[in-house]
Amino acid sequence: MNYVLLLGILLLLGLIATRVTRLIRLPNVTGYLVVGLVLAIIFIVMDSLGYHNPNYPDSLRESLTKTNAFVSSIALGFIALSIGEEFKLSKIKEYGSKMAIITIFQALLATILVDVVLAVICVVLKVNVAVAICLGAIATATAPAATLMVIHQYKARGVLVDILLPVVAFDDALGLVVFAISLAIGKVIVSGETISFLSIVLIPLLEIVGSLAVGFVLGFLMHLLIKFFRSRSNHIITIIAFTLLGVGTITALNHIKINGENLEFSNLLTCMMIGAVYVNLTNSSTSKTVVRDIDLMERWTGFLFTLFFVLSGASLATSAMSIMEGSDIKTLIPVLIIFAGYIIARSVGKYFGAYAGSAITRQPPVIKKYLGLTLLPQAGVAIGMANQISNIDVFKANNIGNIIVTVVLCATLIYELFGPLVTKWSLSKAHEIPSEENE
Repeated sequence: MNYVLLLGILLLLGLIATRVTRLIRLPNVTGYLVVGLVLAIIFIVMDSLGYHNPNYPDSLRESLTKTNAFVSSIALGFIALSIGEEFKLSKIKEYGSKMAIITIFQALLATILVDVVLAVICVVLKVNVAVAICLGAIATATAPAATLMVIHQYKARGVLVDILLPVVAFDDALGLVVFAISLAIGKVIVSGETISFLSIVLIPLLEIVGSLAVGFVLGFLMHLLIKFFRSRSNHIITIIAFTLLGVGTITALNHIKINGENLEFSNLLTCMMIGAVYVNLTNSSTSKTVVRDIDLMERWTGFLFTLFFVLSGASLATSAMSIMEGSDIKTLIPVLIIFAGYIIARSVGKYFGAYAGSAITRQPPVIKKYLGLTLLPQAGVAIGMANQISNIDVFKANNIGNIIVTVVLCATLIYELFGPLVTKWSLSKAHEIPSEENE
C-alpha cells in the first residue's frame, strides 16, 4: 500500500474522531483507538475478499502492522521525553520517597494478586502455573502514553497529576525488575532449570542502568549543543534529533546477547532520562527557554500521537484476528477465564496498592481515592513483555507463550478503550480538569 497515503488517511480519520468524541464528552484517545479498530476490520474484510494492489507486495493488514511498528517506537520516545520533563529536582525532593513507596505498593500488590488468583485458576483448568507467574509480572506495567494524552488534552493540573506522572515512570522501571525475576521463576517451573543470579539480578540491573546511562549522556550532550542555537525551530530540531538518537541507540543495543539471551534495554527509560536531564540542567536565565521548548514539543507531537493511537487500535484488531484464526472454541474458553481473572485481579491490585501506599505516606484524600484508577491503562510495555515470553523456546513448546500473548492483547483492548475514560473521570472528580472548551 502507499504508506504516505495511509498516514494521511489515518490523520484525517483521527481528527474527525475528536469532533465526535467531543460531542459525547470522551477523551480523544478513545476516539483514535475506535477509529483504528474500525479501519483494521475494514482492511481485514478487504483482504479476505481478495483485494490486492499488484503495485504493492504487502496486504492492507500487513501495511498497518509495518506502519505501527515504525510509528510506535518513535511516538513512545517522545511520550517518555514529556514524562521525563516532569522530573524536576524540586518535585523529586517533595515526592521522592512518597512516590517510591506508592509505586512499590501498587506494582507489587497487582503482581501478588494476579499470581494468586491466576494460580488457582490454572490449577483448576489444568494449565501450567507458569502462566500465572508471567502474567503477574506483566500486571505491573502501565501505559504512560494514554495517561499523558488525557492530561494534555484537558490541561489537567494539581497534586494528583504531580504524583501520577512520576509514579507511571518509576512503575516501568520496577516492572522490568519484577518481570525478569518472574520470568526466571516461570522457566524453572516449566523446564526445571535452576534460577541464576545473572538472570534475575545482574541482567535486569544492567538493562535499567544501561538505559538510564544512555539517556543521561544524550541529555547532557543535548544540553551542551542546544546552547549554540537560539531560534525556536533549531531548538525543536535538536530535541527531536536527540529523542530519535535515544530510540535508535536502544534499538541497536538490544541486539547484544548475554548468556544466549537478548538484552532488553528500555527506550522509555532512556528518553525519560533525556527529558529529565534537559529540564534540570537549567538556570534562571534559561528556564523560560526550556518552558517554551516543552510547550512547542507538545504542539508539534500532536500529529504523531494521533497516528500512534489510531495505529494502536488497528494493531489490537489485527492481533485479535490472528489469535482467532489460530484457535478454536475449546482452547479459547480457558484463555477467556484466565483473561477475566487477570483483568479483575490487576485492577483491584492497582487500586488498593495505590491506596495503601498513599495512606502510608499520608497523601491527601484525592490521591488515595483516585490515583489507583489512573494507573489502569496498559499497552505497549505489557505487549512487549508478552512478545518476549512468546519468543522463548521453553514457553513456545508448552503453548504458554500463546496463552500469555492472547490474554495480554485482550486485556490491552479493554484497558486502552476504557482506561482513558476512567482517567478523565478520576481527574475530573479530583477537580484537576479546568475546562473542556479548548479541545
